[in-house]
Amino acid sequence: MTAIPAQRSIRLSVLYFGTPVALLATVNPDGRSNLSPISSVWSLADRLVLGLGLEGQAWLNLQRHADCVLNLPSARQWPQVERLARATGRAELLQAERAPECPLQVEARLASPLSADPVQAAQARGFAIVELQILRVHAHEDITVPGSQHVDTQAWQPLIYLFRHYCGTSLPMAANFRAEQPLRTTFAQEAST
Repeated sequence: MTAIPAQRSIRLSVLYFGTPVALLATVNPDGRSNLSPISSVWSLADRLVLGLGLEGQAWLNLQRHADCVLNLPSARQWPQVERLARATGRAELLQAERAPECPLQVEARLASPLSADPVQAAQARGFAIVELQILRVHAHEDITVPGSQHVDTQAWQPLIYLFRHYCGTSLPMAANFRAEQPLRTTFAQEAST
């Protein structure tokens, strides 16, 4: 049995334990896109859940216009994310623009309109929890598995926000029992040695 390492209680100022960095494109009142870097996002089936600060333009824009694009940069793009890259590309289904430099771009729409109650609750706690429905996903070909509708987990290295530091990911260790694509044999053999 492995010994449990020594532990201590700590009080963290933030609990960013490792979530993807995203550039959220929303529609400004003048019709132009606004890119907002965010790191509070998770997905389940065809839904995305975002945590947004109320001081940003993204929250104001989503209250007026339900369409947005979640652009997911690679780990190598951290300098551009830090400078908030300005190049954008038109979304196919929406008015919000995609950032085509990002290897994954997700077109989405608010799952339900923001009513007065959620807006008031968000104001009371200082942040909003927003549910989006995924409409379309765009991926750079070099991060997809050829002939499939899957992302190659050995090619895709998302940018992760870890306790206010930009990090990459390592190569995958193993395929989950639900994985539709097995790991390449050569990688799986290397990982087991």
